[in-house]
Amino acid sequence: MRHFGHIPSAVRRGLFHREPAEFTADSPAHVLAAALGATLYSPATRPRLAADIRKQAARGVVSMVLCLEDSISDADVEAGEANLVRQFRDLAEGRAAGGPDVPLLFVRVREPDQITDLTARLGDTVDLLSGFVLPKFTEDRGGAFLEALVQAEDTAGRRLYAMPVLESPELLHLETRAETLAGIAAVTDKHRERVLALRLGVTDFCSAYGLRRSPDMTAYDVKVVAHVIADVVNVLGRADGTGFTITGPVWEYFRPRERIFKPQLRRSPFLEGSADDLRTSLIEHDMDALLREIELDRANGLLGKTCIHPSHVPPVHALSVVSHEEWSDAQDILRPEQDGGGVLRSAYTNKMNEVKPHRAWAERTLVRAEVFGVAREDVGFVELLTAGLAG
Repeated sequence: MRHFGHIPSAVRRGLFHREPAEFTADSPAHVLAAALGATLYSPATRPRLAADIRKQAARGVVSMVLCLEDSISDADVEAGEANLVRQFRDLAEGRAAGGPDVPLLFVRVREPDQITDLTARLGDTVDLLSGFVLPKFTEDRGGAFLEALVQAEDTAGRRLYAMPVLESPELLHLETRAETLAGIAAVTDKHRERVLALRLGVTDFCSAYGLRRSPDMTAYDVKVVAHVIADVVNVLGRADGTGFTITGPVWEYFRPRERIFKPQLRRSPFLEGSADDLRTSLIEHDMDALLREIELDRANGLLGKTCIHPSHVPPVHALSVVSHEEWSDAQDILRPEQDGGGVLRSAYTNKMNEVKPHRAWAERTLVRAEVFGVAREDVGFVELLTAGLAG
């Protein structure tokens, strides 16, 4: 797998100063966590799920969650489990016949015993499974989920990752938040080698207060949600070796509706790229707020994003590519001769690079550069998005 691997190699060479590197499900955890990108969710009950997975992989999706929880009704859980087993067999047979590889696949379960049961039922097709998404994760619930994952690893004979979803009312409510975060930190630290990333359940956060953000607004405009995100990053996203990759919240909208606020996309980047029609299309489909939210995700320490529609994937990936300026700054900061610290003028002569304070940012930037690539100096988001959509 590789990001932008679905576009022609000649186009890729024209876009990237350094192309995205290839990775597999067996790559180091820190690489996979950075490479998740736009993680596309799909109900596990879809009758053509295997074909859907192949189709999305061909369009550039590298991680998917097959959901047995909120996206399906209680009455459909048993059928969803049976369908998963059938569809994994279909995927395995296709790969054995020389078909394309599949994305990183995770199953979102409801209860811990589903983890051990599904792992056993998948048999040798469990090789296609990267792990499980654990809903409404707290210290009490999370311990049982993670212990079940340990048992499932024994059955599978290989590493399976966990992606806990932070969405419980205890985390949202101010009077229980600190204690809940401390408990989550303790149980995830115990199973650190199995926790690939933490995911934020912002829809559930909003639900606790009867809220729903409009397509004109980002999660950060809903202050009760923004405060929770900040506290999660504060406790669980630290760059001192104790933190985890935390992914951005879901964007719920994918159909046009009447707008209230002015568009948030400047015209000039699209004029420079001769792509004003693309700008118009993004605005018409309420994508301008999504683009702003992706930028705010990264500014607030989040990487990757939960997606419920394929149209959200190209913008997430285009905005995840490291710019040539970012890469240049990171390279300068991490040069061996700068180990003693100090202040450098950016090679772009537009900012100060302070070696010690900016080191953690530079290290994270180079990991992102490995999996998403480094754009050429004259290539921006518009060109990357256009290529991703056309590929």
